[in-house]
Amino acid sequence: MQIGDLIPWGRDKDKPPANDDLSPNTPLATLQRDINTVFEEFWQRVEKGWSGRTGAIGPFGPSTDVAETDDSVEVAVELPGMAEDDIEILLSGDAMTIRGEKKVASEEKRKGVYMSERSYGSFYRTIPLPPGVDTDKAQARFKRGVLTVTLPKSAEAQARVKRIPVKAA
Repeated sequence: MQIGDLIPWGRDKDKPPANDDLSPNTPLATLQRDINTVFEEFWQRVEKGWSGRTGAIGPFGPSTDVAETDDSVEVAVELPGMAEDDIEILLSGDAMTIRGEKKVASEEKRKGVYMSERSYGSFYRTIPLPPGVDTDKAQARFKRGVLTVTLPKSAEAQARVKRIPVKAA
């Protein structure tokens, strides 16, 4: 390849541009595909979630906090506007899956300037669990739109925790 091949004018029209010679398996080509995928997925989500109504939300993705203490793992999920019956918790092996569905309803009356909107969305979240969690003693509470799942650790797992004191040098 000559430097003249990199310049779009003056090169032989039968030759492809220099960057077309890249194999699809080069790191640069892989990076380009990954970046393209990120942008495509972003815009697809924007398009799917777009609604012409003010206040409508797109795909439903609740905020989730996972905290581990010496004796348990606690998972808190914000699910405003949902009922306990719309939520399902599954424990399988070393993972917990929380899924739910928020129903939709919309009503509009033009002359009376009355409008009511409800948001819709379904979600699922799989959370890996640390070893030593006693899934038989798991408990779930739903209060004021927040689901809290407490998974106690087994006595063996609690005994394995060792605190190391930090001393000033």
